[in-house]
Amino acid sequence: MSNKAVINSAQAPAAIGPYSQAIKAGNTVYLSGQIPLDPATMELVSDDFEAQARQVFTNLKAVCEEAAGSLQDIVKLNLYLVDLGNFAVVNQVMEEFFESPYPARAAVGVKALPKGAQVEAEAVMVIGD
Repeated sequence: MSNKAVINSAQAPAAIGPYSQAIKAGNTVYLSGQIPLDPATMELVSDDFEAQARQVFTNLKAVCEEAAGSLQDIVKLNLYLVDLGNFAVVNQVMEEFFESPYPARAAVGVKALPKGAQVEAEAVMVIGD
């Protein structure tokens, strides 16, 4: 018998492919990449990088909360940026959503992201004991 559970929040964009928003296995939750889609329209929130970064963290927060956790429960965060010149901006926006101690993190430059997004974030969250 599997202890795997699918996490799905209506407050975050629906999956745009054959994947789940998150999978909980034991007390670990693996959150799929979130791009800056408005959950209601499934369209990019803006062409502005800062607005996109805010929406990515808002979407990630919604999935964390659906899994009975919070952004503060994230232990590993991976960011994907189309332009690494936005590194300082994503750090600034991240500080609006996270408190110290911050999660371990990687920021990777990529050629392109789905739907023309400029930023994507995926995470691993540990909840409970």
